[in-house]
Amino acid sequence: MDINFEYDNVKASADLEQYTSEKVQKLANKYEFIVRADVFFKVEQTGNNTGKIAGIRLSAPGPRLFAEDNNESLHKSVSEVVNQLERQLSKRKGKMKTH
Repeated sequence: MDINFEYDNVKASADLEQYTSEKVQKLANKYEFIVRADVFFKVEQTGNNTGKIAGIRLSAPGPRLFAEDNNESLHKSVSEVVNQLERQLSKRKGKMKTH
């Protein structure tokens, strides 16, 4: 499975890429039909707070799956996004089962 990283107003981080890769790879091991993951990191100024946003788009059979989260750290955002994708993948797998 290919994992592509994109950064918007965020400095590239090997630690963050490794953390994200491990999380996404766990999903890929559980759901073998995942073909590719596009990971987006960005930082937005929202009032006095800085929003650290992580988004992941997965290519799989059927419509693409996407989740995004805004949190105080990119690591927390990635964890929440992976949890959201886990729920979406579980539903997708249930629909894919043949009779």
